[in-house]
Amino acid sequence: MDAQSAATPLAGLKARLRAMFGSSNENSLTNRLAGTIFLIRVVSAAMAYFAQILLARWMGGSDYGIYVYVWTWVLLLGSMLDFGFATSAQKIIPEYRAVGDLALLRGFLSGSRWATLAASSAVSLLLAGLVWTLSSSIDAATVLPLYIGCLTLPAFVVANTQDGIARSHDWMRLGLMPQFIIRQAMIIGFTAGAFALGFHLGAVVAMIASCAAVWIAMTGQMIALNRRLDGHVEAGPKAYDFRGWLAVSLPILLVEGFYLLLSYSDILVLQQFRSAEEVGIYYAVVKTLALVSFIHYAMSATTAHRFTEYHASGDKARLAAYVAYAIKWTFWPSLAATVALLALGKPLLWLFGPQFVGGYDIMFIAAIGLVVRAAIGPVERLLNMLGHQRICALAYALAFAMNIALCLVLVPRYGGHGAAASTSAALVFETVLLFWIVRRRLGLHVLAFGKKDA
Repeated sequence: MDAQSAATPLAGLKARLRAMFGSSNENSLTNRLAGTIFLIRVVSAAMAYFAQILLARWMGGSDYGIYVYVWTWVLLLGSMLDFGFATSAQKIIPEYRAVGDLALLRGFLSGSRWATLAASSAVSLLLAGLVWTLSSSIDAATVLPLYIGCLTLPAFVVANTQDGIARSHDWMRLGLMPQFIIRQAMIIGFTAGAFALGFHLGAVVAMIASCAAVWIAMTGQMIALNRRLDGHVEAGPKAYDFRGWLAVSLPILLVEGFYLLLSYSDILVLQQFRSAEEVGIYYAVVKTLALVSFIHYAMSATTAHRFTEYHASGDKARLAAYVAYAIKWTFWPSLAATVALLALGKPLLWLFGPQFVGGYDIMFIAAIGLVVRAAIGPVERLLNMLGHQRICALAYALAFAMNIALCLVLVPRYGGHGAAASTSAALVFETVLLFWIVRRRLGLHVLAFGKKDA
């Protein structure tokens, strides 16, 4: 009897896991794909965390702060210079497939990448010229890393575009592995090799390693993606609708751009008012809490193109049920991850160095905004996929403006604590706006708990 009672809960657990991940329905597929993305991001986060620990200990506070500052600019600009194609691909590609327009589909699959490569290369040259013009007023130790950052941008942008194309075909590993696993592994390998060979591992060497890793990973991803597409889309003529693509993508770019500005403005403002060492400590806190954001990212990347499919088919009931499911699987895992990270915060920060433990209390302030944002799930992707990009961009613009204003007031006096408070307040404000917009525009309740009828 004891054996039978022990087996019953185990059998029930297996049945629930099989229903969640093992069946062929759309919810199970979403769980598997989101789980794949989350696993890749967690492994990547562990590798990045390990890399940041090594760099912080090998480089020292000042060089590490410079590297963080330049790499933040690469992440920010590199994620904006794709014209929004990385996200709009999840709307454009399913629509072309639905109507059978293979010529435009083939045109977008190649034209989007060539366009982003050309545009990002031109912008990189302009930015390098700007650095040269302003070099007399920029810290001398920061100038060369900034030039290397400009060289990194085109490959970073094309990799983002390829990521969106791969995710639109449910090729999650092809979309994410090169950027988040292979690239990170090469950064660790290159910097560790330089350190072992006796090079001074400053900001310049670290940026060279990062630049090489970005270009190599992007090139390998391009080769693999082209091979997959050759077997998935039959050969034929190509048609290009750059005006139509930009009409869809640019409003999405505004959304993504304001979100990225909201995400990185705290670090950029902190750099202007506080020391490089304090920037490094704050960055370590943000990296420690990154796991919470990965859950939101995983569900957003998995669900976006399905929002488009269900909306295009006119199945409102299925869309509403799928949205509720995505929100639930964003919020509750995010809440659990936040509690775990706060409990383990001090030993995790200590890995960067004893001085980094001083940022532990900042974690609690920063966590508030992340948890509140998770409560409405990936609704920004829902709005983008359903044609409400402009109102979504306005919400993000208002949140960004609020964050900048608060940072300028609080950071000079309170440093990292002020930056975290500003960002959390802006995220709460953004969440309230998005909840209200979806309620008014789509008639959906998008909170993880509470009344579900509109």
